[in-house]
Amino acid sequence: MKLFKKKNLKRNFLMLIALIGPGIITGSVDNDAGGITTYSVAGAQYGYHLLWTLIPAFIVLLVVQEMNARMGIITGKGLADLIRENFGVKITFLIFLGLLFADIGNTTTEFAGVAGSMEVLNVNKYISVPISAFAVWLFVVKGNYKSAEKLFLLFSFFLLSYVVSAIMANPNWAEVGTAIIKPKIQGDVAYIGMVIGIIGTTIAPWMQFYMQSAVIEKGLKKEDYSFTMIDVVVGCALTVIIAFFIMVACGATLNKTGVQINDAKDAALALEPLAGQFAKFLFSFGLFIASIFAAAILPLATAFYICEAFGFEAGIDKKLKEAPQFYFFFTVIIIISVLIILIPGAPLIAITVWTQIINGILLPVVLISMIIIVNKSDIMGSMTNTRLQNFISYTTIVVLIILTIILTVEPLFAK
Repeated sequence: MKLFKKKNLKRNFLMLIALIGPGIITGSVDNDAGGITTYSVAGAQYGYHLLWTLIPAFIVLLVVQEMNARMGIITGKGLADLIRENFGVKITFLIFLGLLFADIGNTTTEFAGVAGSMEVLNVNKYISVPISAFAVWLFVVKGNYKSAEKLFLLFSFFLLSYVVSAIMANPNWAEVGTAIIKPKIQGDVAYIGMVIGIIGTTIAPWMQFYMQSAVIEKGLKKEDYSFTMIDVVVGCALTVIIAFFIMVACGATLNKTGVQINDAKDAALALEPLAGQFAKFLFSFGLFIASIFAAAILPLATAFYICEAFGFEAGIDKKLKEAPQFYFFFTVIIIISVLIILIPGAPLIAITVWTQIINGILLPVVLISMIIIVNKSDIMGSMTNTRLQNFISYTTIVVLIILTIILTVEPLFAK
């Protein structure tokens, strides 16, 4: 009997290893250049006092990603497909037109992260950005899903370099624990804005489409659901762990000395005199990995959902001749983003702000579409949401809509 149990355990472990990927990758790519910047600034300005926000951030991410994974497994269709089938071509076209512009802006921001991380190491952006972009394009076009997934998983775990950065910063762990258990919540506008920023960076419209497409491309079935849930939970936990250590690293160094920063590149440079050159290198390395990771995933996600919505062939396993539209959109988004970054004096702040605004307008639409679809028994069968799942889902969506409205409106009135 014991031998049987051991064999069962070994088999389940091997199955888990074979089935992980979509949840960890989607969760990890959430820590992109914008996310790392948000966590760095939060740590620099407020020390450990905003670590508590990572708890609701984890819940939000987990709820939404679980729904995506479940819809993909049960229906075998991408979210774009389901939106088109349930809400019509016109609404789908308007949603995806907005998402296309937003994702070009998002990809541009990621290549800005590549440029910033390499400038820390004295590599000019006119060298680092084109080389990185070509490497991403070549890998996706010439590779397949299995090779891409392995690299993306490797990128996910490379982000744990931030753990080492935080340890090298020698934080006061008692203060860290106290900040989480007994948070000092403030009522001023700046503090509330930072809370919104941290939770707001947890979820973006394109993530939902990529997650569901990845589940389908991996070929996951209903019997794989329990293993997929482990994948989702690990991915969400990894996201929050990385965010935690970024905030701790900056809280233990920059906040203690009163150093003010504007982005993740500033944080990497400021760490050197406080925690050493190796800490600076690790921080910039993490920024580079996160940026190039997201610069690959974002165009892929965009190409996926556009092609799914309008019936074109899509997928990394498809050859160029088999899915010309898929690779066309993927290539064009990369080229446009790179060209914008290489323009001297490009208005990156304006691009980031308007990208955030478009994302903010579209996020509630995408989430409401998801919650309607996942509760249709003719689509989901017995795997619709339970009452508890619906309560959590609707609460999450309401909170996200409120945060989204604030995040969308605030930049328009910012001085």
